[in-house]
Amino acid sequence: MLIEEEALRHWIENFYGYGSWHARFWFVAYEEGGGELPEDVADRINYFQAHHPESEGTLCDIRELYRQVALRWEGSKAKAYRTLYDYRFGEQAASNTVWKNLTAFEYAVRNEPPPSYIDYQKHTFASPALRNEAVLKLYPLPSAHHHGWYYSWLDLPGLKFIRSRTSYEEHVYPHRIQRLLINVKTFKPELVLFYGMSNINTLKASVQQHFPEAQFKLVKAIKRYIPQYHRVDLDGTVLLITTQIPTLRHNRIETGFDWEAFGKSVKS
Repeated sequence: MLIEEEALRHWIENFYGYGSWHARFWFVAYEEGGGELPEDVADRINYFQAHHPESEGTLCDIRELYRQVALRWEGSKAKAYRTLYDYRFGEQAASNTVWKNLTAFEYAVRNEPPPSYIDYQKHTFASPALRNEAVLKLYPLPSAHHHGWYYSWLDLPGLKFIRSRTSYEEHVYPHRIQRLLINVKTFKPELVLFYGMSNINTLKASVQQHFPEAQFKLVKAIKRYIPQYHRVDLDGTVLLITTQIPTLRHNRIETGFDWEAFGKSVKS
């Protein structure tokens, strides 16, 4: 399956993630995951162009999009899961550690007991109708990991900027951060968490351009407990920026931070 230029352009310009802008909690990842194969990218962008032809910052239903992404795996998992939906939301869904930790963080901020994490993942997390979470992406292209860049081989005359990660990020950042911060002003979520960010100072400067009175506070890490983060309060919205990604832990204190404790510290 080929990656078509117009479908990819529409995705880059208009895909911002999943859920609802009206959600209480916005979780902003550095970039969209996936993209190990060009067919994976094509499945996503073709669905998005067909079902979300509108422009200016669209959020879609993660469960509906994941139904369209085939899993082209080999080995035992190839028989267990047909689509990305089966893998994350089906009866035998595998737990997503990032979503689990974000849910633990959210419920600590809410000062409520955490739910069954796998049930919450399968039925509730990032549901547009329930408006609990928006799962957003600072950069839209699916990328398998932060050290690889699989778009350098694409020969698309109108999208030459994607041939390198640096030129791509420089090209799309101004418009995307503007749209995200305009929507913070418009929808006033309870909390916005930018996680896994490598451009902390650039992000802080962008926030202060849109909110001139914003004053960030640095909260230092507590080793193996709470990650270091930058906090600013914006007219009813708490905005946090951290370099850390909510992975690992698995009840092992040596493998990461306690994101429930992180949420409690933000709440306090």
